[in-house]
Amino acid sequence: MTSLFPSVDPGSKKGGKSGRMVPFRAIVPNLITLLALCAGLSSIPLAMQARFDLAIWAILAAAILDGLDGRVARLLKSTSNFGAQLDSLADFVNFGVAPALLLYIWALKEIGPIGWMACLVYAICAALRLARFNVALEGEPQPDWQKDYFIGVPSPAGAIVVLFPLSLARSGIAIYEFPFVIAAFTILVGLLMVSRLPTYSGKRAGARIPGESVMPLFVIVVILAGLLASYTFQVLAIGTAAYIVHFPFAWRTWRKRLAAQETAPDASAAIPEAGDRIED
Repeated sequence: MTSLFPSVDPGSKKGGKSGRMVPFRAIVPNLITLLALCAGLSSIPLAMQARFDLAIWAILAAAILDGLDGRVARLLKSTSNFGAQLDSLADFVNFGVAPALLLYIWALKEIGPIGWMACLVYAICAALRLARFNVALEGEPQPDWQKDYFIGVPSPAGAIVVLFPLSLARSGIAIYEFPFVIAAFTILVGLLMVSRLPTYSGKRAGARIPGESVMPLFVIVVILAGLLASYTFQVLAIGTAAYIVHFPFAWRTWRKRLAAQETAPDASAAIPEAGDRIED
């Protein structure tokens, strides 16, 4: 008897055959992606109930889970085209649609069509960025040093940055009194996502840690976690501001390394595999 549902093998590029058993490790990354999607979608009704604190936490949870699914997939050797497509769709909802609706419900609805247009621009830019990234995976591989950078603001970071006005407001700064400024900022963040601005990826930061630094690192992480739990929006506002400030520094180092590559005789020597270029 034919099964009611088609068989999908996340560990196979050709898809699963009917009746084929799929190892549980192969679906773990997809379960994490679905949990991230649940968190992102949950931020929308929370915003409609004016529970903006929890709505931001839901998007933060989606960003954390989004950072885990790809790493877990590579750790378990269970990467797949199915997982990549699911992750891309979840990213659009979590970091394109949900933040836009959250901002609209919070402040931008006060300025009518202009506020809605700002949300549309941001969400569309998020979709365009993800589409551009998916196409780039099939293009020519890039030099190894470029793995230290994203081209444009990545979608999870873009969601946190675009919520910067809300983080400021929850920290006690009455930015909601300037909805047109918030709308302009929303559009700007969307444009940065599809721009050619290089930003640090941090993928390889801390890949190797000296043994004597492990204990201090544990202490720092615990302190940061405690601060985030106790002063969530202040920490988010400061962290977002620091991220924005790093843009010109990333641009400058990118230009220097690009110039060095163009002048080096073996500029095309170190080329990573296309599968290594994972954005989020």
